Amino acid sequence: MTNSIKVERARRNITQGQLADMTGVSRQTINAIELGKYNPSTVLALKMSQIFNVTVNELFSLEDND
Repeated sequence: MTNSIKVERARRNITQGQLADMTGVSRQTINAIELGKYNPSTVLALKMSQIFNVTVNELFSLEDND
């Protein structure tokens, strides 16, 4: 799975720490998601999509091997 979280954060000038606070997870979790090392829960993905005002499908996309 790929994601555009880093791009969306940059557009809104939000740090990983700020996004972590807004979603109730650690900064390390946000970092791991951005790096593709961790797949977020449905609830977390929905929270991030609301914060960035985009759909979950705009924020996350499946790769061929998923």
